[in-house]
Amino acid sequence: MLAVQDITCAYRITDVIRGVSFRVPAGTVLGITGPNGSGKTTLLRALSRVHRPRSGQVLLEGRDLYTLPHREVARTMAVCSQPGQVDVELTVEELVLMGRYPHLEGLRGEGEADFAAVRHALEVTATGHLAARLVTTLSGGERQRVQLARALAQEPRLLLLDEPTSHLDIGFQVEIMDLIARLNGTMQVTVIMVLHDLNLAARYCRSLVMLKEGQVRASGEPAQVLEPGLLEAVYGIPVLVHPHPVYHCPQVLPLSRSAPATAGPPGIGDAGLPTRSLGSPV
Repeated sequence: MLAVQDITCAYRITDVIRGVSFRVPAGTVLGITGPNGSGKTTLLRALSRVHRPRSGQVLLEGRDLYTLPHREVARTMAVCSQPGQVDVELTVEELVLMGRYPHLEGLRGEGEADFAAVRHALEVTATGHLAARLVTTLSGGERQRVQLARALAQEPRLLLLDEPTSHLDIGFQVEIMDLIARLNGTMQVTVIMVLHDLNLAARYCRSLVMLKEGQVRASGEPAQVLEPGLLEAVYGIPVLVHPHPVYHCPQVLPLSRSAPATAGPPGIGDAGLPTRSLGSPV
């Protein structure tokens, strides 16, 4: 679906990402992770044709992303940035309908196919009951779902998300991530998302690309990337990694730099959690 070939992106004369390469197979869910300032959002901006790389190429289905017509790209790829405060007095239905723009030709207005796509997007994201509400009145979790609905109205095959769970409580985090998983599973939408939460990334992503200082430090399945020594080198903090008791994906437990992990009863680390490594019996 997408191939990133040795791209370098800069702001003025400062390189922010350097020599980044990876491939995204169709139908997968890829997470982009790394500490603050590692270049995650800049990379996503390059993939969404907002920030043109200084060198290298981004290929969308084998073709140079930056030479394709805008509408053609928008019919293939949709982008959800972090939702900020919305000041425009639009209803949810009107905002989601804006996702149909790439499919409108000339001066032709929206037709039945466009409204059907909007109804489907509202249904899939469980936002149909919000259709007549003003976007300005929505909660953070509702705005996230509506943003996804607008993107789905484009009928994309590739969805780019910038920290889709930011500023949400754990209930909304799981709700949004479960929704993304359903879109991938039932509609075969390929997903690339920037995630700070390594545990959500481990549970929902099939593969990860981990950045540090603008370069790829590791890529592969979560169990390969979320390795204690690598995480300490990237984030500068000791961690424990152990299997999730229900989902069996790796779970990362950060440790304090100042407090020893052996504090407390024998075999118990910080916060009373067993100090087992990934692969040990649960």
